[in-house]
Amino acid sequence: MLDGIQERLHAVTRQFEDVLDLGCFDASFSPPLGTRVARCDAGALFAARAGGIQADEDRLPFGDACFDLVVSAGVLDSVSDLPGALTLIRRALRPDGLFLAAFTGAGTLSTLRATLRDAEGDRPAARIHPQIDVRSAGDLLVRAGFALPVADVEGLTVRYGTFGRLLGDLRGMAATNVLIGRTPLRRDTLARAAAAFAARADPDGRTPESFQIVFLTGWAPAPSQPRPARRGSGTVSLSDALRRFPDAEG
Repeated sequence: MLDGIQERLHAVTRQFEDVLDLGCFDASFSPPLGTRVARCDAGALFAARAGGIQADEDRLPFGDACFDLVVSAGVLDSVSDLPGALTLIRRALRPDGLFLAAFTGAGTLSTLRATLRDAEGDRPAARIHPQIDVRSAGDLLVRAGFALPVADVEGLTVRYGTFGRLLGDLRGMAATNVLIGRTPLRRDTLARAAAAFAARADPDGRTPESFQIVFLTGWAPAPSQPRPARRGSGTVSLSDALRRFPDAEG
C-alpha cells in the first residue's frame, strides 16, 4: 500500500510543507524531503512508537487547513464512520492539498469467506467486516467534498500452504474479526474450514487468497484547479469531429 501511495505521490510536481501520516503504525511512510510530518494512529502503542498522537480516524483532533498532504495506508476500511472521517480529512487540508489513501476493499479474502461459509453450513455468522468497492469509494470522496477524485483498485494474490498460515497473517496485520458481538469459532468449525481451504488448493498444494487494494486520490478544492466545462458550452459537434477521423466511425 505504501509503495502504491509513493508512486502516486512521485507523479505530483507540487511541493508540500506539512504532512499527516494517518494510521502511522511503525512510521515507515517516508514523507517528501523538507516537510514536517505529524503521525497519528488509533492504536495507542503504535502512536507512541511512531512519536505521534492517538486518535480515531473519524474523530481527528486537528483544526481546519493544518496540512497540505494527508496519507493513510491500511486503516480506513475498518473505520466506523468513513464518510465522517473523509470529511474531517478534507477539512484538515489546505486549499489544493492532496489526500492519498489505500486500504483493502471488496473482494478481499474471498477464499476465506467461502471456506467459512462452507464450514458453518446453513447459518454462517458474520466473520468479516463490510468491505467497500472501488465505485463506492469514489462516491464517498465526492460526498466528502474532494475535488478531482480518483479511486482505483489493484489486485494481489497470495498463495498459502495451510489455513493456519492465512489466519496467522491476518492476526499479524490486525485484520481479524473486529465486529461487535462476534461469535467464537468452534474447533470442529475450524477443522471443516481448514479442510475446505485445502480442497481449493492448486496442484502444488497451495491455496490462492485475494486482496483487493483500493487507492484513493483527492484534492481539497481550490480556485486554481481545473474545472469541467459548463454543460452545453461546446463549440464542436461530435459528428463533425468523427468526420475528421473516418476510421473512428462505427
